[in-house]
Order: sequence, then C-alpha cells, then structure tokens
Amino acid sequence: MAEASNAEAGGECAERGPEGPSPESVPPGTAVSRVKLLDTTVDTFLQKLVAAGSFQRFTECYQRFYQLQPEMTRRLYDKFITQLQTSVREEVAEIKAEGNLEAVLSNLDAIVEEGKAREEPAWRPSGAPEKDMRSALAPYLLQQRDTLQRRVQRQEVENKQLADAVRAGRRQVEALQMQSRARWQAWQVGAPPRPARSSGEHGPDGGRLPRAPPCPGQSA
Repeated sequence: MAEASNAEAGGECAERGPEGPSPESVPPGTAVSRVKLLDTTVDTFLQKLVAAGSFQRFTECYQRFYQLQPEMTRRLYDKFITQLQTSVREEVAEIKAEGNLEAVLSNLDAIVEEGKAREEPAWRPSGAPEKDMRSALAPYLLQQRDTLQRRVQRQEVENKQLADAVRAGRRQVEALQMQSRARWQAWQVGAPPRPARSSGEHGPDGGRLPRAPPCPGQSA
C-alpha cells in the first residue's frame, strides 16, 4: 500500500511538472513579449511531456524492477526527468543563440509597438505598377549604391597605400644605386695606377733597346 501511495504521489507530482508562468496567468490585454511567450511555451511543453511520462507509467514499464527496488526506481525516474528537462532546455537555448532569437523577437515587438502608435494608414499600391516598382526598388538601389561607394573608397585607399609603398621602394632602390656608384668612384680614385702596356721595351733615354740576336740555327 505504501508503495502504491508513493507511486500515486510521484505520478501527481510529475503530472504537475515544474512551476512556471502560464498563458492563463497573464491578465487579458497585457502585452507579453515574444521572448517570454517562447519561454512559457517551452515550460508548457515540458509540463505536458512530464505528465505524459508520469511515474505511474514509468513503473508500469518496469513493474518487476519497481517491485524489487521501489526507491531505486524512484531515483532513476527523477534523474531521467531531470536530464530530459535539462536536455530540452539546452537544445532550445542553443537554437535561440544560433538564430539570435531574443534580439529578433525584441525587434519584432518594437516594430509592432511602433505600428500601433502610427496614425497614418499602411502602404497600399497606387495602381501604377511602374510607380510602385520605383518606390519599392529605390531604397534598395540607394542602399546598394552606398555600399558600392564605400567599397570603392576603401579600394582607392588601398591603391593609394600600395602606390606609396611602390614609390618608397623605388626611392630606396635609387638611393642604393647612388651609394653603389659613389663607392665605385671612390674605389677608382684610391686604386693604384696600372702600368702602361707597350709593344716593345724602351731604354732610359726613351730609345728603343736593340733586340738580342737570334740564336744559331734560328731564323731572324
């Protein structure tokens, strides 16, 4: 009997699920942000999920084990429910982070509030397709033009930087060439003079020395 009462109590507790805000608790006419509405939807889903997998149904699936180890069965069920809720909440949080849902839903709320305060009527087609097409495409084309202008300006700045770098490199090359020529000229000035080459040898008085007679047997 005690085990049955524990099972019923566990089933009732599981069916109630975690406490949280419900759509019925919000007064009518109160604006609820879409982020809170999403969180409330997730909480309601978890409550119904836990209610569908109550402790009583859990024990029916593992009736033999429950009869042998009722306390262990209860602990396993509690751990299973806790991990299930944690897994679902983590998945929802990951989806919200990947899609930036909180910022998107907040922006949507702001747009809706601005629309409520707007008194002028919403846009309607004028009946002239060309005029409507121009009015719809003009903002987009202007935005694209501004984007292209910014890209062109960035490219011009990069080109100017590259041209400055090329000119600086040329100046460095010219300076190195001038240094090389100056060193070459200085080396030529400081180098010893080379002896003059002549077709024949000359004596001290500048006259040509007589040639040695040919050896016997050698033609002149």
